[in-house]
Amino acid sequence: MVDASRISRQFSQRAVVEAVVQGGPISRASIAKQTGLSKQTVSEIMTGLELEGWVRETGRTSGHIGRTAVTYELVTDAAYIVAVDLGGTKVRVAITDLAGQVVSQDVEPTEPAGGDALIRQIARMTFGMAAKGHVPRGKLRLAVVGVPGAPDNRTGRVLLAPNIRDFDAMDVQAAFRQALGFDVVLENDVNLAALGESWQGQGQGIDNLAYVALGTGIGSGLIIGGNLVRGVANAAGEMGFLPIGADPFDPESLRVGAYERAVATHGIIARYAASTGETIEVPAIFERAAAGDSAAASAIEETGRQVARGIAAICAIANPQIVILGGSIGLRPEILERARHFLPLCFPYPVDVVSSELGARAALVGATAVGLGQLHNTLFGVVTPNAGLSLPPAGADPSQEAAE
Repeated sequence: MVDASRISRQFSQRAVVEAVVQGGPISRASIAKQTGLSKQTVSEIMTGLELEGWVRETGRTSGHIGRTAVTYELVTDAAYIVAVDLGGTKVRVAITDLAGQVVSQDVEPTEPAGGDALIRQIARMTFGMAAKGHVPRGKLRLAVVGVPGAPDNRTGRVLLAPNIRDFDAMDVQAAFRQALGFDVVLENDVNLAALGESWQGQGQGIDNLAYVALGTGIGSGLIIGGNLVRGVANAAGEMGFLPIGADPFDPESLRVGAYERAVATHGIIARYAASTGETIEVPAIFERAAAGDSAAASAIEETGRQVARGIAAICAIANPQIVILGGSIGLRPEILERARHFLPLCFPYPVDVVSSELGARAALVGATAVGLGQLHNTLFGVVTPNAGLSLPPAGADPSQEAAE
């Protein structure tokens, strides 16, 4: 009976906090009306939250006949989240407050040694930014780390991440927790980008979408019925392993993925080299295509065809309303143009294909979304399997650093 009472209280507290997050500044009477809780229950919860430093008075209501009411808002600097986007070539780290606004952020080349050296790099960046943003370490409560692979919740390892050394052979989550000194959540980076676009980008108000990140590798994030699809081993959306583009039975395809070999960075470079005998980087191939190089144009044309095939595969299974292209290659207008051209030639139903609105910031925005949802649930109420994210209303891009 005691547990039932406690759980009921936690649900009530969570409902109150969500009302403040979504509608603040807000009065106790308005919270009671929105949540269906009694005014006494709301008053008790608000008094406790105010004493603990999570909410504060902001003023009084105006424009009403009769007595004015005190309004409250969330204390956004009561705790902070560390959002990390770990890529094969760059690592981006941001510190955000409870409103999702970035206090400090930084980007560095990814430590090539991987493993513990990479974790130490991210810890160093985190604490350096905390000092820069005047954030006490004790207020850093949670880190959400986007990784280019499939986090294994049982072992803490990160699988299917060939571009990050040693993460498949160590407890990455435990190592991060030890280095940072607070809780850490690992999530696939493309899943985070999909969540970011759903919250603040092209996917706002859309319950069924796919995000495709094409760059050094390729992956996708799927939101179906408003929920992120992770799969049994957090490997849903690992489209690099689609058995198309290259021989899926080649041993190399088991390590990297047949489709990734054909469509990502190394595939484009190899395609151009096969035609010319010259090995150059992807940006140079796009530059040469724009200058009239027929071999470069052909390489990009075939890449666009392959991208359309991959999108068709996703659409045949998931039937999204919109497909959002991101990543260093996926954001190129030449790829978007060709994907839109070839998709109707290999898939019978119309699909809206667009470029990411958040670009390279998408995963950081998604990490902020996951962090806010988890932190609100942990601090202010029970976590249920279908609990929604306690996110502020979509507004300013939370990945943009606050003015100093």
